[in-house]
Formats: sequence, structure tokens, C-alpha cells
Amino acid sequence: MQTYQCGLKKRNRTDSDQIMKFVLLAIASVAVLIVFLIIVFILGNSWGAIEEVGILHFLFGNDWNISKETFGALNIILGSILVTIGAIAFALPIGLGAAIYISEIASPKMRNILKPVCEVFAGIPSVVYGFFGVLVLLPFLKDIFENQLVFNESWLAGSILLGIMALPTVISVSEDAIHSVPHSYREASLAMGATRWETTIKVIVPAAISGISAAAILGIGRAIGETMAVMMVTGNNPAMFPDPIWNIFSLISTITGVLAAQIPEAATDSLLYQSLFLLAVVLLVMVLVINFASRYIIKSMNRKLGNADPRDSLVYKITGREKLFGGAVDDLFADKKGLIVNVAVYVCIFVFVWMMSTLFISDAASVVVAAVVSVLVYSIRRLMDSINSTTVQQIAHGSLTVVMGFVVLILVFIIGYILLNGIPALNMDFITGTPTAGGMGGGILPMIVGTLELIAGTALIALPLGILTGVYLSEYAKNSLPTRIIREAIDLLNGTPSIVFGLFGMAFIVKALDIGVSMVAGWFVLAFMIMPVIIRTTEEALRAVPPELREASQAMGASKWKTTYKVVIPAAMGGVLTGTILSLGRAAGETAPIMFTAAVSTSSNMFAETIFEPVLALPYHLYFLATQNGPVEMQYGTATVLLVIVLSMFLLASVIRSHYNKKVKW
Repeated sequence: MQTYQCGLKKRNRTDSDQIMKFVLLAIASVAVLIVFLIIVFILGNSWGAIEEVGILHFLFGNDWNISKETFGALNIILGSILVTIGAIAFALPIGLGAAIYISEIASPKMRNILKPVCEVFAGIPSVVYGFFGVLVLLPFLKDIFENQLVFNESWLAGSILLGIMALPTVISVSEDAIHSVPHSYREASLAMGATRWETTIKVIVPAAISGISAAAILGIGRAIGETMAVMMVTGNNPAMFPDPIWNIFSLISTITGVLAAQIPEAATDSLLYQSLFLLAVVLLVMVLVINFASRYIIKSMNRKLGNADPRDSLVYKITGREKLFGGAVDDLFADKKGLIVNVAVYVCIFVFVWMMSTLFISDAASVVVAAVVSVLVYSIRRLMDSINSTTVQQIAHGSLTVVMGFVVLILVFIIGYILLNGIPALNMDFITGTPTAGGMGGGILPMIVGTLELIAGTALIALPLGILTGVYLSEYAKNSLPTRIIREAIDLLNGTPSIVFGLFGMAFIVKALDIGVSMVAGWFVLAFMIMPVIIRTTEEALRAVPPELREASQAMGASKWKTTYKVVIPAAMGGVLTGTILSLGRAAGETAPIMFTAAVSTSSNMFAETIFEPVLALPYHLYFLATQNGPVEMQYGTATVLLVIVLSMFLLASVIRSHYNKKVKW
């Protein structure tokens, strides 16, 4: 009888685990459903433009004219690419320099300070960056390039601003790649008599080059999908294109900017409406290709460092070989690699200096300037080769310290400038009052309340879906086809630009479901957007829990599910809470997803009485004030309140992470 009871208990426990496994699988499959719906509704709403305009004319035509109903998107697509190239040209050298400093030069204590500080860049809402660009960056550039800038806005301003926004991605991913290079590489190089700098530049950085490349590609993905900041500083005029193509002082339009500016004007199912959705399809494809490339490069790096099986590579699966070319070709390239790289570098320097010089002086003089600069760079390099290695290390470390200081200075300046100008604008009437004069006066209490309501509703939807999906992937999922599909869907969601989520929410939730612009529509769109981050952080936090805790719990007779929610999840709570708060902080500062689904600039009801009414929100209100030339003090005050809310959430996440890290005993 005792044996029968024990067997019954074991069977019941197994049955409950199987039930929970299927429940969690169903919840995790929501990510696949969301991706499917995004593809269906974005592509479905663009189908009319594909049939009427034609895909080739759309991609290669250069005339985007609403009044004539001609929609050629080439200039807009090229504009996105050019602005992104400028952004990564700004972010990559600075971000890489900062990453090398944090990983190889800074002390462990300083590293633990600098890396979170750099991540604060990602916490500043994009609309705040745009606001800073309008009020500070544009006038600054106009003063410097008064003769070159015909308009205040420019491609240059957009690239600088997007470059700053891409810095945390470049720094974080590059630093992780550099830091993950085995210490044996460093020890072997130092044992051979190399200095720390020679080890860094000749051993560590080449070993991490795949990860650094992935950082650059992810930075490109971050920049090309950005909406509010680039829209506010580039001019966003599809009728204009840089002439010559490298004229960084010209107005320029981007895919995200055109979508944000013209969707509100487009009648549903009109050719303009369908063409804009087709533009969103192009953006989505571009971002997905970029994300796929970054993942491929990261996997290549893992194989190079011995962390993955080379036979898992795409090259091996297609050719049956670990390398695409034979050993003889690889050896030939290795012999000529130094020469090829040097020639390529000097050619790039010459061409770049020549192009930039033509914007200021004649073509002939530009050639001379480019040649002089190329020779000067070559001479400096030769001079550095003749200096002893210790002096070179001192110069290099000093230069990287300056770069790191510059990064911190940018962050301090942006936040400090806004706070110094915004705090004087804050008073009780402003914080607790309601807007007047169509939002151009009065207070911002309804915007604060609306923002907090959006955060709360988003949390109610995103937290259970994200955390339970993370639990499934960490504790229950096996390397099966359904699991791989779910992971691919999560990666796709994570790489989807925020404005695409906004368009999807408008097409599906607002219009197809006939819910209308409302708070609840904003909840779902923001929840779908931040779900991937919650899933990833939850999974990583759960995987960090030692297996011994699970084994001990199950040895005491606890079921797998009981072990998960009573032992594993509490042990990983620090990481789970940190990821959740950071995700909600991101949602609090988003403008593009809510501008089509939840937020309005003015409303007869200052406070939404039901979840099916639109809301007033701080990010959209700041965008409205900045683009409609609202009172400057109101702009600074609104930006300050939004910045304080978002950064407070980031600070809270940091405190929680620190608290739980001290409690962890494994």
C-alpha cells in the first residue's frame, strides 16, 4: 500500500509537471504569434502599393510626392543608410576606444562603475535626445558651419545624435567581446615580452574582432530603427537629397522619419497609407538582415575562441568544410593581409578627406589636402614605430583615457544641461496643474499620470508573458524545433524597430480590432516591444542559479515546477527584477509606439476615465512641444520630469542588482 501511494504521488507530480510544461509552452508561443501578426498586418497593408506602384519602381524610384501620388522610396532608403553610416563612423571609434579602456586599462572597481555609466545612454528616451538636438546641437553646428548649413537641420546633426545613441550598444558588446578573450592569450603575449598595449592591439583586439564587428552591426541596427531623434534634427524632407551624395550639411529624410511624419496624414487604405506600410516592410527587412549578420558574426567568434562546434557553421553545412576557401587561399591572404589592410586604410583616408574638403574648398585644392593628410598620417605612424614600446603604451593609454573621459562628458553634459535648465521650470503649479492653450501652457499632471498608467498596464501584460517564457526556455525547453522557432521569434521581436510596433498596433489593435486609439492599445504595443528583454534577462538570471539547488530541492521530493517557483525563481529574483525595471523604463520613454496607438496632444478629458480612451503622455507631449515651437521653459520642464522618471527606474534597477549580488553565495 505504501509503494502504491508513493507511485501515485510520483505520477501526480509528473502529470503536474507535464501540464505546467505545456502551459509554459503555450505562453512562450505568444512570441511566435506576435511575429506572425506583425508580418501579416504590415505586409497585408502594403499589398495594394506593391500591386499599384510596383516593387521595382518603389525601391528604385526617387520621386516621393504625395500630391501626385508617386511613391519612389530610393532617396528615403538611401537617406536612412547615409545617416546610419555617419552615426557608426562617429560611434565605432569612440565606442571601441572606450571598450578597450574599460576592459584592458581600467581597474576592476572602475570597470564596475564605468560600464553601468555608459549604459545610462540607453536609458535616455529618444525624444529627449531629439529635444537636446533641436535646442543645443543644431544651434551649435549652425555657429560652426554657418556658411555650409543652409538650414538648421542636417544629415550631420542626425548622424552625430544617432552616433551618441548607438554608443552604449557599441561599448557594451565590444567590451564583452574583448573581455571574453581567454586570459591565456594575454599571459602568453606578456610572457613573450610584449607590453600591455602591444598585447591589446595585436592579440586581444584581433581575437575579438568578430564581436567588435557584431557591435558595429548592432549599432547600425540601433541607429537605422530610431525614429524621434532623427526625425527632429534631419529636416525629413523626401524631396531633398544630398548633392553631392557626401554633402553632410544637406537636409535628408529617413524611413522612420517619413513614417512618423506622414502616417497621421494618410487615409486608411489610400495609396499613401499602403506605400508607407511598404516602406515599413523595407525597414523591417533591413533590420532583420542586420540582426542576422550580427548573430552570425558572434557565432563565428565563439567558434574561433573554441566555444562552439565549427560544424555548426553555415559554411560547413553547405560545403562540408570549416573554411570557405582552401588552405592555400587562406595562406596567400595571410601573407598579403598586412599590405592589403594598409593600402585600404590609406585609400579610405584619402577619399574621405577629399570628399569632406570639397564641401569647403575647390576640387583641385581638396586633392592636395587629401594627399597631405595621407602623407601626414603615414609619417605619424612611422614615427610611432620608431618610438620605444613603453612610450607608445603611455601615449595609447593616455589617448584612451581621454576617449573614455569624452564619453562620460557627453553623458554628463546631456543630462546636466537638461536638468540645469529644466529644474528652474519646475514648480507645484507646473507639476500638479493641467494643460491650457491646447497644451502650450499650464501644467503636466495629466501627462505624468498617463505615463504612469501606461507603465502599469504594460507591466501587467509584459511581466507574466516575459517571465514565464523565460522560465520555459531556461527550465523546460529542449533543443527541439518548437524551441528554436520560439527563440527565433524572440530574436525577431527584439530587433523590430519601435515604429514598426506602432504601425502594427495601429493596423491590428486600433483598426482591425476596432479598439481605437486608447490606453489599452498602448499597453499591448509597449508590452510586445519590451517582452524580449524581459525574456532574455529572466532566462539568463535563471540559468545563473547553480544546478545543485535544483537537485537538492527535487531530492527532497519537490516537483520540477515546485522547485522552479519556490527555489529557482526566488534565487534569481535580482536579475528578473533588474531586467523588468529596465524594460519598463524603456517603455516609459518611448514615443513612436504610442503616437499611433495611445497618446494624443490634447484631450477634452484630461485624465482617461476608462482604458479605452486615449491618454496624455510625457514623451508625446515633449515631442509636441518641441515640434510646435512650444514655450522653451515647458519643454525643459517636461524633458526633466520624463528624464527623472526614466533614470530613477534605471537607478532602482542598479540598486536592486547590487543588493542581490551581495546576497548571492555561489
